[in-house]
Amino acid sequence: MISVFGGQSLHPFYRRNPWLKKRSLTLNPPPGSDTALAIQNKLCRASAPLADARHDRAEAPVVRKFKGQPKRLPYNLPFQRGTAVAVRLDKEAAHCGRKGASTLRLLSMKSQIFISSPVIAGSCIVILSAIFPANAMPAFATRSVAGAAQVNVTQFHNHDSRDGLYVDSAFTPSAAASLTRDLNFDGTIVGNVYAQPLYIDDGPGNKPTIIAVTESNNVYALDALDGSVIWERNVGPAVSADDLICTKFDPMGITGTPIVDLASRALFLDAMITPDSGTTKKHLIFSLDVDTGDIDPGWPVDVETSATYNGINFTAAIQQQRPALGIVGNILYVGYGSMRDCSLWHGWLVGVPIDNPASVTAWAAGGGGAWGGAIWGVGGVASDGINPFVTTGNTVNTGGNWSGGEAVIRFQQPGPIFSGSPSDYWVPSNWQSLDQIDGDLGSSGPLLVDVPDATPSHLVVALTKNRNAYLLNRDDLGGISAPIAVSQVASSTILQAAFTYRTEHGTYVAFRANNDGNTVLSAFRITSANPPDIDIPGGWSVTRASGGCASPFVTSTDGTNNMIVWVVGTEDHLSGGDQRLHGYDGDTGAVIYDGGGPNELMAGTHYYSTTGIVARGRIYVAGDNKVYAFALPRETSRANPTPRPRPTPPRRPTPRH
Repeated sequence: MISVFGGQSLHPFYRRNPWLKKRSLTLNPPPGSDTALAIQNKLCRASAPLADARHDRAEAPVVRKFKGQPKRLPYNLPFQRGTAVAVRLDKEAAHCGRKGASTLRLLSMKSQIFISSPVIAGSCIVILSAIFPANAMPAFATRSVAGAAQVNVTQFHNHDSRDGLYVDSAFTPSAAASLTRDLNFDGTIVGNVYAQPLYIDDGPGNKPTIIAVTESNNVYALDALDGSVIWERNVGPAVSADDLICTKFDPMGITGTPIVDLASRALFLDAMITPDSGTTKKHLIFSLDVDTGDIDPGWPVDVETSATYNGINFTAAIQQQRPALGIVGNILYVGYGSMRDCSLWHGWLVGVPIDNPASVTAWAAGGGGAWGGAIWGVGGVASDGINPFVTTGNTVNTGGNWSGGEAVIRFQQPGPIFSGSPSDYWVPSNWQSLDQIDGDLGSSGPLLVDVPDATPSHLVVALTKNRNAYLLNRDDLGGISAPIAVSQVASSTILQAAFTYRTEHGTYVAFRANNDGNTVLSAFRITSANPPDIDIPGGWSVTRASGGCASPFVTSTDGTNNMIVWVVGTEDHLSGGDQRLHGYDGDTGAVIYDGGGPNELMAGTHYYSTTGIVARGRIYVAGDNKVYAFALPRETSRANPTPRPRPTPPRRPTPRH
């Protein structure tokens, strides 16, 4: 809880509302971004030393409520020059764990300071700007970018770009080499798991929380420290394989990785359900309260009754929701593909405004007698923060007319709106041949990569079933044309979600290559040239073979140094994999962590779908019926799991991690 007190120069909004007659404003919105939440959790630690230096004592929790107080405050409200502001911190909400009284006063500002969206982030930045010079704001007060500390994992591969990068200063190579599974972490769930888990640092009851979902349509909030269940919810009966066509999942329920919107404290997911033991199949998009698991008002959205495009109607029984969900602006995006290319499927992208779920917009590949164009790569919807990007698969019966398949597509907002402009899509000139051999671009979702000093520098990387990697100009995709660069980077099929990272040696893309008992973990560099190119010799590869290789991810101590590439040894069609976690040097591919001992063995990890997450000195991996937690040595993980510049702290209870 943050209470802000202001003088006559407050914005007129505050003065004209009766609930603010006391010139007292209580801000208690849910945090709106990873960084905002980190600020809320850590603000007391930055402010406490200042209070102690002034011989103040920390204040008991104060909760202020006003008649008619709105649930959310308007954005971009300025504190005018000369405003005096005081801040109180609720010890429970901010995890302060201190008693007594403390008030921080911000002196007159030399310029306007705005509370901008989200409100909590702006409020905290107002406070911190009085503590730190404007050019020395701490990392946790900045937007989550490479090198900035953040701990929430709200979506697949951690960021909108799907870069798969986790910054945690505890993950040095020496510490990572001693990683062990936390045997006191329970993590028991029910159901097969193909989705990545998520992490909320300030979850239900202010507890650090793991979110996990299963094919049995079970949703769990687990205590991130001991793996106990905080809440669980079943969103409906899953559909048996006997009632579906060509599926590899039995049952089919929640497959794609959900996404959390911290501003609304909402967890979004798609579930296939049957209300009548298999006769009727539905895809329902849910919004759940992350604190309680309750279904939010106005949800779920029945996709079959809501989604149409150019005379094409969504048919739930033949569509599969595998790709990770995304949020761009205020729109939730959900992609759909086929069940092993059976029936007359279409690739679908469905857009749902998170504050108005009754207003659904959709786009479908195919039409005019053509079908196909599945959106099915596990990485799902990527974004540059402005527009959503997807990749699509093979199409059928096109008559030689491109129909939305074999493509990288950028949609306009609010959408999905496909402009049809060549700048908003890219298709290889041999797309018809790819259709015929099922060598589609949809096997890996789009990866957005920025390469400093390259021209162009804003890229999309597409990795495909036809063994190639393509570099595309993200700002002008080019229509049906040659890519900026193309290279064969695997000896057989590429099915996975790649990631990207940057070291002093360059910008890398790492990915799972090959398939079925012959997997390879590979990395290539992208040159900083005009135009950029794919540098295979400058990369590295590790033969995983029958040991298995899932979709990899990467840790760094600061966003540039100590890159460690992590992968789970999963099963595939020909091999059971070793079911262990492995870590490799991001510059050379040298082994850093080789799976541990008997206690580090997992079970029920899958193919290319399984990928881990990182939070506060731990790696979490979800397998069938269980979430596993791996911890760094205790003294290392407690040292400073996320960088947070601050004065020397006073004596306090050991912070949780």
